[in-house]
Amino acid sequence: MNWVYLIIGGFCEIGFAACMGKAREANGGTALLWWVGFAAFLTLSMYLLYRATLTLPIGTAYAVWTGIGAVGSVVVGILIFKEPATFWRLFFLFTLICSILGLKAVTNA
Repeated sequence: MNWVYLIIGGFCEIGFAACMGKAREANGGTALLWWVGFAAFLTLSMYLLYRATLTLPIGTAYAVWTGIGAVGSVVVGILIFKEPATFWRLFFLFTLICSILGLKAVTNA
């Protein structure tokens, strides 16, 4: 269950990054709603990271959590915020994914 908490927490990190990006583009009440979403995703993400670290090594858990958020945020940036999808961005994104999977593979928990 600890890995499930960690993976969901990583996806919540993607959620708060996306909400922050959308809040920057919005104004007034719409921006406020995006900031509320940001706070909710941030809180849930941190709580799930905490739960995961009750049984997983902190170094592995934090690296995987951050990696999921980083990969997801880049993908959201490309798909939603129209950021460039250059060869080198995708190459390093792929190496990051391989590193995350490697950390999970070598962690005994």
